Amino acid sequence: MLSQQTFELIDVVAQTGSFTAAAKKLHKVPSAISYSIKQIETELGVELFIRHHRSVTLTPAGKHFAAKARVFLADMALMKRDTQRVANGWKPTLSIALDNIARTDSVHALIADFYRQFQDVELIIRIEVFNGVWEALATGRSDIAIGATTANPVGGAYKFTYMGDIDWLFVVSAGHPLTDIVRPLIDDELKVFPSICLEDTSREIPKRTDWLLNGQRRLVVPDWHSAINCFVEGLGVGYMPAHLAQPLIESGRLVSKVLSRVKQPSPCCLAWNDEQMSPALAWVLDYLGDGEQLHRQWLA
Repeated sequence: MLSQQTFELIDVVAQTGSFTAAAKKLHKVPSAISYSIKQIETELGVELFIRHHRSVTLTPAGKHFAAKARVFLADMALMKRDTQRVANGWKPTLSIALDNIARTDSVHALIADFYRQFQDVELIIRIEVFNGVWEALATGRSDIAIGATTANPVGGAYKFTYMGDIDWLFVVSAGHPLTDIVRPLIDDELKVFPSICLEDTSREIPKRTDWLLNGQRRLVVPDWHSAINCFVEGLGVGYMPAHLAQPLIESGRLVSKVLSRVKQPSPCCLAWNDEQMSPALAWVLDYLGDGEQLHRQWLA
């Protein structure tokens, strides 16, 4: 008895307030409506409507049932619509893994423009570090990765857009003992100071440390914001992406030093799983643009 038609009938009678009006709306005779309502009440074992001479009103139990019926009907309509959308490639969420190396000020414009474009898709932004970006993509936690560096995921229909290289600068705080040395620094001079390292967010694939000498202590922090504070306070030494370090060097808070063994630039890319393509993902890829635009927007 409790079917979609049952809930629709209860809803129409509740809205019209009479069996006659409901019958007219449903193109049936009033006796058929009355009989169906009586069957439903018998099935439930409760009275849903109080019968008056020309109208009906909901009992307290009827009000509860009618409210739940409307929720059920709305859920049914949403489920049907979403199922049809999924068949056409629609997904309810889009997840982006953003490597902590990328500029975060560009995220706000992306979010605002995305939500203006899509009223029915949730956007999820995850900040990842090093191999955590690839793991998020490989495990399906994210559909697209911005600023992925160095390693490539294993398997899957991944596609890439080259974003340019990340240049690295070795930095120390202003006033650090190493600032007085004008020649290239050697390992023995460096390893007495802690290496400021970001914690790789990967959980299943091997973690990566970008710079650490044998026998050197680490100072592990969760993100570049924390790392910058540690560098400025003179708590350790290490490499920073040039686009993050340069403003601090120009302001005099950090000093760039030359090492005898220079760290090479890191290739950086936009990556996505082409098998998970959806209208939202296609829109984001078009929005982010080519490699030159990606570099200018996220790394410059």
